[in-house]
Amino acid sequence: MMTDALLQVAHAPLTAIALTLAAFVFALWLYWRTGWLVLQPVLITMLLIIAGIRLLQLDYAAYREAVMPIAWLLGSTTVALAVPLYRNLRRIRANLWPVMVTLLVGGSAIVAITLLTARLLGADLPVLMTLATKSVTMPIAMPLAEQLGGLAALAAVLVMLTGVLGTVMLPPLLKLTGVVHPAARGMAYGMNAHAVGTARALEEGDECAAFAALAMGALGVLTALLLPAAVLGWRLITA
Repeated sequence: MMTDALLQVAHAPLTAIALTLAAFVFALWLYWRTGWLVLQPVLITMLLIIAGIRLLQLDYAAYREAVMPIAWLLGSTTVALAVPLYRNLRRIRANLWPVMVTLLVGGSAIVAITLLTARLLGADLPVLMTLATKSVTMPIAMPLAEQLGGLAALAAVLVMLTGVLGTVMLPPLLKLTGVVHPAARGMAYGMNAHAVGTARALEEGDECAAFAALAMGALGVLTALLLPAAVLGWRLITA
């Protein structure tokens, strides 16, 4: 059992921030040390934080409030993705139509295959609506899932799992299929593994990261605009 003094230290806001940063630094070190794709820093950090919260007997709501300053950095980190986009603006303009076709066809296929597979496995409507948002970044997926009648909390989990599993599976799949062009690899990362995949694309180079950031952002916008209209149309047809 922890003494009262230790409990006060453990429950201090700075302790929560220190726990989060230490978990991420260790996860990042472990990833670079081993080179194993399965040891994604996001996944390992999450597991370490869960263990830390249980060990230190922290209240999750209090922990979440304490680490809010870290969450505020997410906006500036996302904006920083504009740097590789700006550096590769000429190549993006030159490939604008292939990029748009890839986003429309690939994005539609991702949603359609996901919903068809889940329906065949017996998923109910709220789960289907949540799964439809799994391939866009979390700030878009959670409110979009709620708008469609899905579950925001489940959407957050599915987005994280999609990013981690996509980042683990994509490199060997791209190698197996012979995809070597940085733009094509970046599009695959951004569309299938959103933010986590874009972080992986940064490891492969500036051009790969630029197209990953483009795919992640554009697919998020297109999904937020077109998916509600598609769901509404389907409900009108089947009503």
